[in-house]
Amino acid sequence: MDMFAFAQKTDCIILAGGQGTRLFPLTQTRCKPAVCFGGTYRLIDIPLSHCLHVKLDSIFVITQYLASSLQQHIYETYHFDQFHKSNIQLLSPEETPTRKVWFKGTADSIRQNLEYFEASSAEYFLILSGDQLYNMDFNKLFAFAEESNADFIIAALSVEEQEAKRMGVLNISAEKEVLDFFEKPSDAITLKRFSQPTTLLSPKYLGSMGIYLCKREALFNLLKEEGDDFGRHLIPLQVNKGGTHCYQHDGYWEDIGTVLSYYQANLALTRENHLDTKPIFTTAQQLPSTLIRATRVIDSIIAQGSISEASQITNSVIGMRIKIGAGSVIESCVLVGNLSAFPSSSTLPQFCSIGKNCLLKKVIVDEHTIIGDNVTLTNPNAINHLDTFKDCGIYIRDGIIIITSGTKVPDGFTL
Repeated sequence: MDMFAFAQKTDCIILAGGQGTRLFPLTQTRCKPAVCFGGTYRLIDIPLSHCLHVKLDSIFVITQYLASSLQQHIYETYHFDQFHKSNIQLLSPEETPTRKVWFKGTADSIRQNLEYFEASSAEYFLILSGDQLYNMDFNKLFAFAEESNADFIIAALSVEEQEAKRMGVLNISAEKEVLDFFEKPSDAITLKRFSQPTTLLSPKYLGSMGIYLCKREALFNLLKEEGDDFGRHLIPLQVNKGGTHCYQHDGYWEDIGTVLSYYQANLALTRENHLDTKPIFTTAQQLPSTLIRATRVIDSIIAQGSISEASQITNSVIGMRIKIGAGSVIESCVLVGNLSAFPSSSTLPQFCSIGKNCLLKKVIVDEHTIIGDNVTLTNPNAINHLDTFKDCGIYIRDGIIIITSGTKVPDGFTL
């Protein structure tokens, strides 16, 4: 089965307009798909890289909320020369005689850009989210589409009850046809209706990943129906029409929906083999290797272009262009660093810096941040949520201290 041929008749639509309110304050100055991840990447790099690995040449990225940094990143990273067929087109809200100004939901964002998709010759459309982490071989999804000949395919995976409550859940037949669908069930009766047979003590559910592969006419016809969101409005209608199948994914997937899930997904990179035969693409940085002076480094990732004189770095992700002063201890932290540099003539700092003799434990430090000397950030009282210092750019969410982009923390500050 020639999956390259299938990819050539498929266009990809990446929904990247999410505001990410639950990820605040990391989304205070950027949209969710532009949030930094793993010391080097932005979340949008994950779906784009997956598309390029299977030779999907035509990709549409629909943006909306605080899209400037996302658009700049895509322009700088994914520019193809005249000898490559790949093309990434950014679509943002704009007022026309036939179009509104602001997208109201996932389905509405595609509906309002329908003219671009109708002009395409694609037989299939692969719809992805721009703010998820996963390791998925789309060729297996394409093979399933060829075999099932389904009009509409929902990618799903087995999840626990807590995860099921924030996802769309499915019931399927032995032939993988979707029989029932419900978005974000909260009551016990609905959850019981969608629980899957299992030998485990806790029930399992099939949760939608928000990844859809659909035939051209099936998508266009579905968008004629009323409703602005796929999960809440249109997927139940599509299931009732029939011809909807479920592709069951058995690999890694994480919806970066909260500060805690973002934090945990970053630190998971320090515990697993993160070298993959199919790498994640991102902006090429012309930076020197990291310089480490007398620092004990345990289970941590340190990106290029940084300088560490810290005493110890443990179980942490250290991004690019970070300076850590002598005597400092960094434990279970995500230091985003500076993914982009200011011009050399700028008076703004080129490095995200942590001063001397600092103690940081369970902290997220965003871009272009300066932390003074003798600062202690450990949250000793285990506060779960705090806005007291929000005017200073400091928050606590899910028990994690967050230093927001551009914040300057004074010498001796303690939290």
